[in-house]
Amino acid sequence: MTARILVVDDVPANVRLLEAKLTLDYYDVLTAADGPTALRIAKAELPDIVLLDVMMPGMDGFEVSRRLKADPVTRHIPVILVTALDGREDRIQGLEAGADDFLTKPIDDVVLMARVRSMIRLKAAMDELREREESGRRLGLAEGVGRLRSSGARVLVVDDNPQQANRLLAELGGEHRVVHESDPNAALMTCRGPVDLLIVNAAADSFDGLRLAAQVRSQEASRNLAILAIVDPGERARMLKALELGVNDILSRPVDQQELAARVRTQVKRKRYADFLREKLDFSLEMAVTDPLTGLHNRRYMTSQLQALLQRANHGGEPVAALLLDIDHFKGVNDGFGHDAGDEVLREFGVRLATNVRAVDLPCRLGGEEFVVLMPGIRLEDAGRIAERIRMNVEAAPFRILGGQELLPITVSIGVAASVAPHETPESLLKRADDGVYEAKSRGRNVVVARAA
Repeated sequence: MTARILVVDDVPANVRLLEAKLTLDYYDVLTAADGPTALRIAKAELPDIVLLDVMMPGMDGFEVSRRLKADPVTRHIPVILVTALDGREDRIQGLEAGADDFLTKPIDDVVLMARVRSMIRLKAAMDELREREESGRRLGLAEGVGRLRSSGARVLVVDDNPQQANRLLAELGGEHRVVHESDPNAALMTCRGPVDLLIVNAAADSFDGLRLAAQVRSQEASRNLAILAIVDPGERARMLKALELGVNDILSRPVDQQELAARVRTQVKRKRYADFLREKLDFSLEMAVTDPLTGLHNRRYMTSQLQALLQRANHGGEPVAALLLDIDHFKGVNDGFGHDAGDEVLREFGVRLATNVRAVDLPCRLGGEEFVVLMPGIRLEDAGRIAERIRMNVEAAPFRILGGQELLPITVSIGVAASVAPHETPESLLKRADDGVYEAKSRGRNVVVARAA
């Protein structure tokens, strides 16, 4: 596998050493001795990888990485920071500056080549994306890529260590929709659905985390999923095998919470960037399928997914249930406290909704104060129980508004419907759920009503 690699270091001996190692493995090597020169070469030559020293006079590696990632021409180029610094603050600063990976001096040759090969695979996958971004920029559409968000992701944590898993869920739950699974077979099934990131404990006692990663990569439905593996720092062979199998990133135990959050954001944004061009969207995937206020899927995405789910259900597949949720007296929130407070309620409602449904369910914002949850493989009575759990969670604790200065009690009315094969349509299913909401409102609100066909 050949590629062009830009080596950036202000120490000539370091440059010559890296150049010699990479050339022996048949890579073409470009060099730069300072940040401004590196930026100029990167933009002109578009290398496949940048190996970037951190400690340089004038413009350090963090700033060079930040500028590379800010430029639409070079943002797709993987950046590996090479540093003598091994502190967590430096890793976090590098990740926030856009770096894709790290190498610590003195450089381990085997680790160097493994990291380089991993980044080359990433670059190959991104080449098509860059071409599409160029097309979008010529049409004046490049701004959409810059709006891709790194929050609101569906993250699956697969770990048989309950203490470690709970820490991961606590750290990531405020920014993402996180679910935990300790059974690798169940996790493999979940990965076939709309998951953005898989975090797997590669040092698990009860299952082989790397085998799970390999299985995820082999499935058509999940092979583009971002994977973050947690490894013990002394398990060098396991780390190398993880990279060989196509794991996107490695995190050492014990897990540093800030570094975890930074690496997850990096992987989520990269995954969404890849999806954006892979699916040939002219605008940001985030704008196309996600409600920007709540981070849930939007009406457009809900419509397409419901059509596909019902088509399978009508041809002998699993049934589909739908919840239609309407926040009670929401107009009073906007009128009494202002639209900013209303937005705070909607955002918090989105979080509560997403954290009280199953991993395979699709919570969506329909518009205004109306939400929909699509629930594949579930029948009416079970969907009703989940709807009741959501209703109770919303009612249980008041919503903080006006920056936390006010506590506002909120309730929700929910209609539930389930598909009836073989002639169910999206319109008929949602109409029954909407009728359930109407009945819930007429019964005094804060009620769940299930409507059979």
